[in-house]
Amino acid sequence: MRKLFNFVRNSLKKSFDNIRNEKLKYNLLQAIPFWIGSFITGLFAVIYAQMFQWGENLMHAMMNWHAWLIFIVAPVAFVLSWWLVKRFAPYGKGSGIPQVMAAVELANPKEHSKISYLLSIKIIIFKVFSSIILVIGGGAVGREGPTIQIAGSVFRKVNEFLPDWWPKISKKNMIMTGAAAGLSAAFNTPLGGIVFAVEELSKTHINYFKTALFTAVIIAGLTAQTFAGSYLYLGYPKTSDISIIIIFPVILVSAISGVFASQLSRIMLMISAWKKRLTSDRSNIIFLIVSALIIATLAYFINSEILGSGKGIMQRVLFTENKNEDWYMPLFRMLGPALSFTSGGAGGIFAPALAAGASMGSVIAGWINLTPHETNVVILTGMVAFLTGITRAPFTSSIIVLEMTDRHSLIFYLMLAGMVSSLISLLVSRHSLYDELKEMYLEEIRKE
Repeated sequence: MRKLFNFVRNSLKKSFDNIRNEKLKYNLLQAIPFWIGSFITGLFAVIYAQMFQWGENLMHAMMNWHAWLIFIVAPVAFVLSWWLVKRFAPYGKGSGIPQVMAAVELANPKEHSKISYLLSIKIIIFKVFSSIILVIGGGAVGREGPTIQIAGSVFRKVNEFLPDWWPKISKKNMIMTGAAAGLSAAFNTPLGGIVFAVEELSKTHINYFKTALFTAVIIAGLTAQTFAGSYLYLGYPKTSDISIIIIFPVILVSAISGVFASQLSRIMLMISAWKKRLTSDRSNIIFLIVSALIIATLAYFINSEILGSGKGIMQRVLFTENKNEDWYMPLFRMLGPALSFTSGGAGGIFAPALAAGASMGSVIAGWINLTPHETNVVILTGMVAFLTGITRAPFTSSIIVLEMTDRHSLIFYLMLAGMVSSLISLLVSRHSLYDELKEMYLEEIRKE
């Protein structure tokens, strides 16, 4: 094995030495770390997605077998998920996107050593296990935010392993590119990854790292497709034969989703702030058990769709004849993520936000008796609007939903939904959930 490694290494070195153009050599050396990070990110994203889906399938199988088990499994899973993060990786809790945003801000000469709190191999390991345990216990969390923190950690480590003679690469650009590659691989949405890096993360002019960003997104996406197959996150919902009149329900659902999403963000921030007063492990465990039992009770006695990431809801309302949700489901799909996201375990809010928006669109479409195709349009715009209300990134939200459904004809409705939600959300609170959490993490880290 060692002989084979040395042979490959010497062959590559000889080929590289034969390149006469020094600028080409320099650019190649600059690009290689991004390519390596992108490939690893794509591979990790596929493995994590399959593990997370296995956990969610196990939870649904348990509910179909003996639903009462949720009263035992949920409290145990919530506590174990929280304990793993608290004990081994305190900054691995929650989504991961605010941590990446904080890491980008810390990527300066004075504070770059603190990035290891937010992005590391340890974060990758316990982020994965904590989120899978949480979703097995019915936690309403997703894997997309964690994938972004995992990708940021991968790119940071690749940068750290470079020898001293290697051309220096900006830590900030490396982390931002990793985050974009992570989102691209998680949703199979390359444009969404690029727009996310520009809209949510970047305070640097994109010209400084656009080539690295584009190639990283492409390589991560192609790697994910190679191992998982070419797929759309959701599929091809039918949206033909709609008239311009649909714009009025779109504006209505966008405004309502923007208000509810912003309120959900405020509630989660309030719970997080209140939880800081719980200084003992006992009080935290009591909170987790109560939260888990609330979710379990609603799932057992009323509707089990409060559990998990909510992808099943999106698929049902978009691709079956059963398009109308009960009036309380948007509230359930807000309560589940509120208690799960603030549990202290790992898990994202991207997919649950999309599910909440889908249920909101489904309920409103049912109230005004829209056709199935019109209902699909309102559901998709509700998804964009709710995600925008959480992230305050209307273009990212629009492009992600566009790419995961391949409904290019709806781009103007999706962008309208994002803009309406963004404007309405500003009336509720000025800053996004991610911005508030980022500042919270920065304050904690700078004190250490």
